[in-house]
Amino acid sequence: MTSPRLRSLCTVAAAALLSPLLLGCSADSAKSQTKPSPKTVSPAPAKVEKIASLTGCKAEIRIEADELREGVCRTGRGDWTVTTFPAEKFKETWLDAAAVYGGTYLVGPKWAIGAKPALLKVLRTEVGGEMRKLRGTSAQSPS
Repeated sequence: MTSPRLRSLCTVAAAALLSPLLLGCSADSAKSQTKPSPKTVSPAPAKVEKIASLTGCKAEIRIEADELREGVCRTGRGDWTVTTFPAEKFKETWLDAAAVYGGTYLVGPKWAIGAKPALLKVLRTEVGGEMRKLRGTSAQSPS
């Protein structure tokens, strides 16, 4: 005889396994109505080396910490940094801190790329993600 908790866990697991199948069947009509753009690229996985390789670069790792990893790419196209995070909350905290300096970043799930905006547009076609413009704040002394 199984415990109620074990039956509950089994029910949740079964639902998790079946839901993609059910959603796939019901989504067929929606797919036929909206076609994705041919230039849509799925966001890259959150690993510095993988993201860098998708852009034709072998990143030089310069930060290796619990909260983030950062690699630098230097190529004929320009320079950029690839920063990955173990959780989305660390990426958002990092972007909040970077907002003080402003700039534009290409961001995906648990990663961010920093470079000049024109280069970010090119990299986006290779790794996906979305452009996020951060507003800088100037530190002024009160009068």
